[in-house]
Amino acid sequence: MNAFTKNSARQSRRLRGAIFILAAAGLGWTAAAIAEDHTDDQVMVSTDPAPLDREPGRGLPVSFSAVVKAVGPAVVQVHVTAESEEISEADLPEILRDPRWRRYFGIPDNLDEQRRPPQQGTGSGVIVSSDGYILTNNHVVQNAAEIQVTLSDRREVKAEIVGTDADSDLAVIKIDLEDLPAVVFADSATVEVGDVVLALGNPFGLGQTVTSGIVSALGRATMGLGYEDFIQTDAAINPGNSGGALVDAEGRLVGINTAILSRSGGSMGIGFAIPSNLARNIMQQLATHGEVVRGFLGFIGSDLTREMAPSFDLDENHRGVLVESVSEDTPAERAGLQAGDIITHINELEMETFRQLRFAIADERPGTEINLTVIRDGEAEEINATVGSREGLNVAATITEDEDEGLLSGVGVSNVDPPSRRQYGIPSRVQGVLVTSVEEDAAAADVGLRQGDVILEINRQRVRNAEDAIELTAESTPSMRTLLRIYNNRIGFRYIIVDESDR
Repeated sequence: MNAFTKNSARQSRRLRGAIFILAAAGLGWTAAAIAEDHTDDQVMVSTDPAPLDREPGRGLPVSFSAVVKAVGPAVVQVHVTAESEEISEADLPEILRDPRWRRYFGIPDNLDEQRRPPQQGTGSGVIVSSDGYILTNNHVVQNAAEIQVTLSDRREVKAEIVGTDADSDLAVIKIDLEDLPAVVFADSATVEVGDVVLALGNPFGLGQTVTSGIVSALGRATMGLGYEDFIQTDAAINPGNSGGALVDAEGRLVGINTAILSRSGGSMGIGFAIPSNLARNIMQQLATHGEVVRGFLGFIGSDLTREMAPSFDLDENHRGVLVESVSEDTPAERAGLQAGDIITHINELEMETFRQLRFAIADERPGTEINLTVIRDGEAEEINATVGSREGLNVAATITEDEDEGLLSGVGVSNVDPPSRRQYGIPSRVQGVLVTSVEEDAAAADVGLRQGDVILEINRQRVRNAEDAIELTAESTPSMRTLLRIYNNRIGFRYIIVDESDR
């Protein structure tokens, strides 16, 4: 394929810019919405929503022992025995895949009846109600065949799983005891960076351990979960702390310790906890319904950036969420939402990031009607949408199968044909032109454009074939900026800003 070129009146241009990839976070229904149903099934927890007294001059206390004595009994050790698993050929070293070597080492030829011995692990949990409900992480109890909880007074008792939610990495388990010490929930929305926090758990199975630090950051999304909104802390969190308590200086639960960022496997001062508000809402849904049902519209978006805003005729400081794609047969499509819309408000609440927007939508009960304020072609519009339940996404469009060559400096393209569709995993209904090559020193390579990507739009104009691409890239914009909408089978839909002003 020939690389894109232009005649003398259309000087060659190279593409460069930045790719903006979504990040997401969210909740289930609000506590108030949940309370409308099955009130008798609710976990009766204690909450203290008052913010901390942050008046200057108070200084740090000499000791947090009183806090630890109050909270410690509510933090438990969780021992998990996982189900045994069958052994397959792929689990064996390459040498042992040869039956002759297996016989030499006494390993039977037929592995169908061979199983690994049950695996054991340990984590932490937090008693949240006096009748035995315990919050922990999903990854602590995942695939558990048996769960045993050790209380701070050394009593050991079996636990049953009430419900799990992999998207938030939360789980609720229950033990059959009464009059238990339970943690008090804080309002995690009032937590601020710099607040003193304590992490309680059972690292490395040593027994209950307390570490201290501060809140280092809020709103982190680091693990690739479907819904995450972590509190970051420098309080030491180590293996075995998962599911333990992060409490404030008054001993109130502000988070469930979940993960660390580490190169060594131990604490490096970057730990993450699920905020208590999120944990409490997920817990109530699991206790009431056995599952988490989140509000869903059916589109993918990203933060509107300073670089992106002028391409949509907006001031570079304008905030909002750019709709990257709208899935077929979803509430978003039925409401009339379109790719290229900028969502600025939901129910008059300003939306500045896609994660904030997902948070707001997920927090709406399915069946609820919401109002979206969007900017389309520079004009504000109001769209009413009925929130659905969460489901899989589909991509939309149709494709021609003709072959051709296109015009972009350093980038080769052709129309999509069936072999390339199979090779690059392009859905049958995605319409555009296939990127067949990208020169290594081309600005497009700096952007991240790769062979196998599909260009769907150029400057918000649909691209049906290579001829469209040639025509739409023939003329420069006054600012030498080009907006591309592309599809990649690993990442999905995204917009790319191309700034050619220094080329």
